[in-house]
Amino acid sequence: MRHLAALLILSCLTVPTLAQQDDQPTPSGQAVPRFVSLKFDVANGRSGPSRAHPVAWRYVRAGLPMEVVAETPDWRRVRDPGGELTWMHRSILSGRRTVVTTHDTPLRARADEEASAEAIAEAGVVLALERCRTGWCRVEGQGYRGWARADALWGVYPTERGDEAEAENDGSPALSGSAARDTALR
Repeated sequence: MRHLAALLILSCLTVPTLAQQDDQPTPSGQAVPRFVSLKFDVANGRSGPSRAHPVAWRYVRAGLPMEVVAETPDWRRVRDPGGELTWMHRSILSGRRTVVTTHDTPLRARADEEASAEAIAEAGVVLALERCRTGWCRVEGQGYRGWARADALWGVYPTERGDEAEAENDGSPALSGSAARDTALR
């Protein structure tokens, strides 16, 4: 029994401490959870917080938004748009905010359902996020800029969307299928 207790104590000391969302400071000094994006066209998501852990997912899309849900000094536990959790080295993540459309989404000239559509972003398009207000987000991608309904985007928290009632449980739909699929604005 004494050996089991010693083994449990030793294993707790060797596992990196994860910073979760509470009043404890994180290794990066930034809030957890938070959204980030991939810096590179090819990035590996690992099953644990080291290069020794096997690659669980290979992402092939620079700019893809990821949600940091925990962190160590060098590694971030992230959730992808499909809901998968992996570990990524901090060097392959950027603080640049992006979003992914969850379905075909008009980019409107104004934050108004009646405003003309400047373009239609197909489901799965990655867009740069500029700002959000009252259920709409100003986004840009592939030379197009406009306002999209925030509920059509993965990568925005309910409080950013103006949906404070949903802040406790983000009901953003996850993308189905591959997050690396070719998509476009039309």
